[in-house]
Order: sequence, then C-alpha cells, then structure tokens
Amino acid sequence: MAWEQGLASPNLSLCPQPKPENAITIAVSSRALFRMEEEQKIYTEQGVEAYVKYQLDHENEPFLPGAAFPFVKALEAVNAQLRELYPDSEELFDIVLMTNNHAQVGVRLINSINHYGLFIERFCMTGGNSPICYLKAYHTNLYLSSDAEKVSGAIEEGIAAATIFSPSRDLEVSEEQLRVAFDGDAVLFSDESEQIVKAHGLDMFFEHEKAHENKPLAQGPLKGFLEALGKLQKKFYSKGLRLECPIRTYLVTARSAASSGARALKTLRSWGLETDEALFLAGAPKGPLLRKIRPHIFFDDQMFHVEGAQELGTVAAHVPYGVAQKHKQRQEKQQNPNSK
Repeated sequence: MAWEQGLASPNLSLCPQPKPENAITIAVSSRALFRMEEEQKIYTEQGVEAYVKYQLDHENEPFLPGAAFPFVKALEAVNAQLRELYPDSEELFDIVLMTNNHAQVGVRLINSINHYGLFIERFCMTGGNSPICYLKAYHTNLYLSSDAEKVSGAIEEGIAAATIFSPSRDLEVSEEQLRVAFDGDAVLFSDESEQIVKAHGLDMFFEHEKAHENKPLAQGPLKGFLEALGKLQKKFYSKGLRLECPIRTYLVTARSAASSGARALKTLRSWGLETDEALFLAGAPKGPLLRKIRPHIFFDDQMFHVEGAQELGTVAAHVPYGVAQKHKQRQEKQQNPNSK
C-alpha cells in the first residue's frame, strides 16, 4: 500500500488548518496511531527515564503504523476530496495526536508523522498526566485510544470514545472510500433495549420493541459521530456524488430485522440520519460479514463481537457504555472478590 512506503503528499504544508469549532475533530492516542509495544515494555519494566532515553536514541526511526493508521489515512483522503470541491470550507476532519507522552518524545512522533506524510498539526502531550481533561477544549468529536481506562474516562465525560484493537491478521482496506461500521444498541442508540434483555430475557425484549416500535430510542455515545459523517456525506451528495461518495457507513447489529429492526431504522429516521447499509444478523457472528465489508473501523459495545472481528482481520473498537459493561464488572468482581 502507498501509505506503507513513507511517501509524503504534495503541498501538504499548504493545506489550511480548520478552526476547531468548524472541524470534525478526531483525537488519536500515539499508541493507537503507531505501534509502540517495544517502547511500552521498556516503560513498564524499566521506568520513564529509560523509556525517554530509548525514544531519544531512536528518534530518527519512524514508528510502524498502528491500528488507527489506515483510518487516519482514509480521513485525510476524504479531506483531499472535500478541499477540491469546497476550497474555502473548514468542515473537514481535523486529527489531533492526544498522548500522555513526555515532550521529549515529540520529535520521534513528529518524524514519524512526516515520514508517512500525515497532516497532523495539533499535538497534546501531557507528560504522564491523563489527556482526558483536554478533550473538550479540543472540541473532540471522537477519541480513539489503546488505553481502556482513558476511554472509559472520556465516555464518562460525554465524549464519543472507543478502545481500538489491532486485528489478528492483515486485511486490505479501501484507499478511496472511508468505511465506518457501527453496532446499534449502546453505540448509536442508548442501552435501553439491552437493559430489557439483561433483566427479562429475549422474549420480553421482542415484546418491548414491538410495543415501542414508533418511539425513538435515546441516543448512544457515537450518535454524534455518525451525524458528523452524514453532514460531510451531504456535501458530496449536493455535488451529485452520492454513488461516488468517499464515505460509507454501516449499521451492523445483532438485532433481528423482523422482530426488532424497524425501531432501529425508525430511530435513525427520527434523527434525520441514515446509514448506507443496515445489516441485521439476528444473533449471528459479525466477523465474517465485516470481513466482506472491510471497514476502516468497527464500533461495538460487546467485547466478544470486537474479538470476533479482530480474528478475521477487522480493526475493531470497543465502546465501554451501558448495562453490558456494568454486568461484566459485576461478573469480574464475583470472580475476584478481593480486587478493587
């Protein structure tokens, strides 16, 4: 792939930086954007001083691409097309590197970004402190990190966030079209329906969904990100590029179309939103279907769906939201009663 060859895009430095309030801001941690397993091992085993020294000694060696790298490249490809159609518009993706690394590591990160020709101008390096408190100041629309604790903190602050995982095998993704796949409940929608399942079982869930078919579900943590994607899609549609739109969205849900699908679709309609494709699996595994879609990223609140996607080559991201997370925490506490 071209992005693996370290080829910088021409005229990259001439691209105008959008104002944060006008852009769709994607905050990405350094360990999500780049592979830093070796460096993290040094930090864990030898401490911060050895870690910083290693980074300084290797600052001219670019990091390898991480789980979020193809997603970021796809965002930049969309930006390039938007700039061609709307030269003066600031409605673009703005990528912020958000990391608790020390400033001394910044040179290696900058060198890596320049090596791959990425357009990332905004950095937030917090020197060992959590960067979560800065997310709102950066007008963050989505935060991706490999640190589950930080992601949970962002969700608690009302910011769309997910823990991103590298796939177990390589799966080539489109360089021309950004593809984003979403689970429904506890991702785009609230966890209302999952609460019914956990408390009363599937039969009661089906009855509840049928009775409330025309009542929209409350929004979930990633509804705003889908809304932002839809806003950019409409900019392409207005130029007659619906079929050639470089953004494509997918709803990939374990719901059954016949018994509970209508409420999901009607909820999106009530929000003035849609996904390009809606795939109802009725409890079947999501991994094989995602392998066909080949999204740059797939969001789900259930780790077993994330792991299933990973195994078949999809970059998957866990959204720690809703009753399923509380249920999991209770199970872990019962299994480890002495844990904090």
